[in-house]
Amino acid sequence: MAERMSQRLQQLLEPVVNDLGYELWHLESTGAAKSGVLRLYIDSPAGIALEDCETVSHEVSAVLDVEDAGNSNYQLEVSSPGLDRPLANKAHFRRFIGERARVNMFAPVAGQRKFRGVILAVEGDTVDLGCDDQTYSLPIADMAKARLEPVFDD
Repeated sequence: MAERMSQRLQQLLEPVVNDLGYELWHLESTGAAKSGVLRLYIDSPAGIALEDCETVSHEVSAVLDVEDAGNSNYQLEVSSPGLDRPLANKAHFRRFIGERARVNMFAPVAGQRKFRGVILAVEGDTVDLGCDDQTYSLPIADMAKARLEPVFDD
């Protein structure tokens, strides 16, 4: 049910965000259906400033108010995905091949649930993650959480 609601919100809000000149990077909904937090991560080639978040928040709020007709009470948060941005689909992983990521799985793969390594490839619905001297093929659908892991050079 939550997955269906998330897909519906994605389909409703992505065109709104795109029309404003931004990319809807990720959407998270937490809390109860009648009250909770709706978090949108937006991105653009020029980066994201506070004014960008305000613009998107204003437009998305208006769309949600009309679509929902006042049946829900939610807190809307709009922000940049940041350096440790969430990775939620094939396109996200493809864009960051060669970068480091942290992945937590719902069920163990090769006896472990937590992985840290380099994104090597995306094939079908799996991501090949190089961890130390091993490569793990991790199904995207089985990922509980995945994020880029920024590397800072000294």
